[in-house]
Amino acid sequence: MIKSIRSKLFIGLAVVILFFVAFSIFLNNNYLESYYLNQKMDLLDSTAEIIDKQYRGAPEDILLALEGAESTASLNVIILDSHLQAKYLSLPRRNLSQRSDLSQAMIAERYVELQRYGSFNLITHDLRLNAEFMNLVYLLNNHDILVLSTPLAAIQANAAVANRFFLFTGVITLLLGGMVAFLFAARFTQPILEMNRIAQNMTRLDFSQKVEVNSQDELGQLSNSLNSLSEQLHRSISELQAANARLQEEVERERQIDEMRREFISNVSHELKTPLSLIQGYAEGLKLNVAEDENSKNFYCDVIMDESSKMDKLVRELLELSQLESGGFTLDKEEFDLAGLLQLVINKFEPLLSEKGIDPVLQWSPSLPVNADITRTEQVLMNYINNALNHIDEAKQLSIEVEPRGSKLRVTVFNSGSQIPAEALPRLFTSFYKVDKARTRAYGGTGLGLAVVRAIMELDQNLYGMENRPGGVAFWFEIDTA
Repeated sequence: MIKSIRSKLFIGLAVVILFFVAFSIFLNNNYLESYYLNQKMDLLDSTAEIIDKQYRGAPEDILLALEGAESTASLNVIILDSHLQAKYLSLPRRNLSQRSDLSQAMIAERYVELQRYGSFNLITHDLRLNAEFMNLVYLLNNHDILVLSTPLAAIQANAAVANRFFLFTGVITLLLGGMVAFLFAARFTQPILEMNRIAQNMTRLDFSQKVEVNSQDELGQLSNSLNSLSEQLHRSISELQAANARLQEEVERERQIDEMRREFISNVSHELKTPLSLIQGYAEGLKLNVAEDENSKNFYCDVIMDESSKMDKLVRELLELSQLESGGFTLDKEEFDLAGLLQLVINKFEPLLSEKGIDPVLQWSPSLPVNADITRTEQVLMNYINNALNHIDEAKQLSIEVEPRGSKLRVTVFNSGSQIPAEALPRLFTSFYKVDKARTRAYGGTGLGLAVVRAIMELDQNLYGMENRPGGVAFWFEIDTA
C-alpha cells in the first residue's frame, strides 16, 4: 500500500519525538543523580568561600551567614579550631563526638591534604540515622576548619521525583508532539496536494487555476515554477490550436478551391458543349447540303452565328471575371451623379421593358453624388436588372430604390417571382451557379453575372447581397457617397 507524504511525514516526526523523549528519560535515569551531586558539591564550595570571606575567628560575628547556609541551602555547619575542637555546631544538642559519620580522627588523618589543597570532599555514613552525607572539609583563612554536610537522601529523592515528573511530561510531550506533528504534516503537505491537483488539471488542458504562493521558500519557488509552466503550456497549446485551426482553414480553403476548380472546368465544358455540338451539327449539315433551299441555309447559318455569339459572350465574361479576380485590376473611381446613371441604364432597357409590359417603380432623389468607377457601377446595375428581368413572374413587378446608409448609398433591385431556396443562398454569387439551370439556358444566361458583381464589389470594398421578400427577391449593393 502506497503511503501518502503526509503519513510519512507524520510518522517520521512522531518517531523523532519518541526518540528524543526516550533518550531524555534515559539520560535522567542514569545521569541526573550525578548531575545533582555535582551541583551540590558546587554549592558546598561556593558556600564555604562566602563564609571564608566573612569569617575572622568568631562564629558569633557571622551567625547570620551560618544560619542562612543552614536554612536556605539545607546544610549542616560545623566549625573546628586548629586543635579539632568544636567552635560552632548546627545542632547544639549534639557534639561532634556523638556523630559516627565524621570524627576528629578522620579529619586528622587527612589534615596534611587539607593544608596542601585547602579542602577535600568525602562521603560518610551516619550509623544512627542510617543515612549517607556529602561533606566538604574546608580550611578557613585563620586555619580554623569548616565542615559543611548535606544528606544524600535528599539528592536521591529529588532525582527520583524529577525522573517521575519527566516521565509524566514525556508522555504528555509525546501526545502533544504527535498532534502537532499531524497538524504540521497536514499544513506542510497542503500546498503539495494543491500543486498536484492543479497539475492534474493541466493534464486535462485546464490552465485556468493557479497555485497560490504564500512563501518564498522552496515550496514557494516550486509554486512559481508550476504557475510559469502552466502559463507557458497554455500559451503554447493556444498557439498550436490557433495554428491547427489556421491549417484546417487552409486545408478547407484548398479543398474548396480544388472543388471550385473542378466545378469550374465542368461548368465551362458544359456551357461550351451545347453550342459546339450545335455548331458542329449545323456546319456538317451545310457541308452535306442537307439544307437545299435558301431559307434552310439561312436558318442553319443563323443558328451557327447565335451559338458562336453565346460562346463569345461566355469567353468575354470569363476573361473579365478572371481580370477582376486576379488582383492586378484597379477601379477608376471618380465623382458622378448616380441618379443620371440609373436613368441611363433604365433607358437602355426601355425596349425590353415595353416588350414585356413592365412598368418599373423608380425611387431615388434627383441628385445622388457618388465616388465610384462609373463603368463598373453600370455593369453591376445592368447585371442586376438583367437578372431581375430574366426571373420576373407574371406579376411583372420591378422596382429600383436608392436609400442612404450613413456614408453609403444602398441600391436595391426588386423583382416579383419565386424566392431563392435557403440552401442556394451561400453559392448564389459563385461562378456558373444557377438555381434553375433549364430556365437559365432558355434565356441564354451563363451564370457569371452575379459572380462579376461579387468581384467588382469586393474590389471596391463595399457590401452586396440579396434577400427574399414577400412576393419576390431583392438584390442590393452599396456605393460610396461623394
